[in-house]
Amino acid sequence: MVQPGGGMPDMQQILQQAQKMQEQLVTAQQELAETEVTGTAGGGLVTATVSGGMELKDLTIDPKVVDPEDTETLADLVVAAVRDGMASAQKLTEEKLGPLAGGLGGGGGMPDLGGLGGSLGLPGH
Repeated sequence: MVQPGGGMPDMQQILQQAQKMQEQLVTAQQELAETEVTGTAGGGLVTATVSGGMELKDLTIDPKVVDPEDTETLADLVVAAVRDGMASAQKLTEEKLGPLAGGLGGGGGMPDLGGLGGSLGLPGH
C-alpha cells in the first residue's frame, strides 16, 4: 500500500478503512444477536432455539419423552439439542463474521492492526 514515488501509506485512508470495517463488524454482531437457529435431538423430541449471540432463547420438550422413571434420557436429549443449537449458532457466526475477521488480521490489503482481530475474539484468530 505504498504510494507511487516511494511515499508512506496514506494513514487517513487506512483509518477510514478501519472505521468502515468496525462499523460493518458492529452491524454484523447486531444482526447475529437477533438471528435465531434451532438445534434438535431425539428426532425432534427436544428442540433448542439459540441466538447468533450464543444465548439459549427457548427449549421445547415433547411430552412423549417425559418419563419420571428415566430423567437421564431427557437430560441427555436436552444437552444434545442445546449443543446442536450452539453449533449452528457458531457456524452462523463464522459465516457472518469470517470475511470481516480476515480483513482485521492483515488480509484484504489492510495493515496488521496489532492483532486487533484476535483481541476481538473473532473466529479464525
